[in-house]
Amino acid sequence: MNIAVLGSGTIGQSWCALFLAAGYEVFAYDPDPSRELEIRGFVIDSEPTLRALGFSHAGSLTNFCFTTDAAKAVEGAQVVQESAPENLVLKQQLYRLIESALDPKSTVLSSTSGLTLEMLQTGFSDPSRILIAHPFNPPHLIPLVEVLGNELTAPDLIQRTLTFYEGLGKVPIELKKSVPGHIANRLQAVLWQEVLHLAREGVASLSDIDKVIANGPGLRWAIYGPNQLFSLAAGAKGLEGFLDHLGPSFQDWWSAAGHVELDADTRQFIKRQYSSFDENECRAMKAYRDHLICRILNEKNF
Repeated sequence: MNIAVLGSGTIGQSWCALFLAAGYEVFAYDPDPSRELEIRGFVIDSEPTLRALGFSHAGSLTNFCFTTDAAKAVEGAQVVQESAPENLVLKQQLYRLIESALDPKSTVLSSTSGLTLEMLQTGFSDPSRILIAHPFNPPHLIPLVEVLGNELTAPDLIQRTLTFYEGLGKVPIELKKSVPGHIANRLQAVLWQEVLHLAREGVASLSDIDKVIANGPGLRWAIYGPNQLFSLAAGAKGLEGFLDHLGPSFQDWWSAAGHVELDADTRQFIKRQYSSFDENECRAMKAYRDHLICRILNEKNF
């Protein structure tokens, strides 16, 4: 299978690494020619983790090509993974460049995290071929892909897309309705708002709240979702029993949850509490993250 990756930033590079590791031919596009070296470096750097996950072609660049011509990138591609910047005008311009060069049966999958499918479809004369397929960063490791179609989508396209990602070892889920931010980002946003609220109220520092999540619920969330976890907590009584026991407490906590605006004061608060990392620290932290993600995934698939 030939896959075109449009946009070669962080997400696009990660997709390239995964598709190449799975043995696909990948034609990457970016208007910036320097991205080619970045992609090649990322593919090589990702080899250890992807090989540990069982991808025999990890780190290989044999099937990789790069171009600054978007139309050339999609010629002959069965799948187009679009990961251009979150700019509707830019994406629509890109779609107009590629549509005439697309194979009649090709599928366009957008990694967009915030734009709606209806917005994206306006960039195509044939809107039936584009879906939202939003990954979780970094997509070469994190299994989740949120897939969304609508009434204009070709009848079998969603199922074919789910099957495609499942073949890559991903865990795709179908959204039944369009909402801003999809599911995962909305959950992250709500959690982070309460994190900032608690820190601004002086309950604990941002660093300590990070420790709470990483060493408490975060460990459980890597295994089951909240509904399953709460059901397990009540044993044979299940989720209904959990609601009987802790439902009133949760209602109180919901009512006490805070609202935070990302205004100048909040930004200054974050800056005072949380220092940024230099390039070497950032690289080391990402390597540690990826190593642990790989180990967790292998244990889950044992």
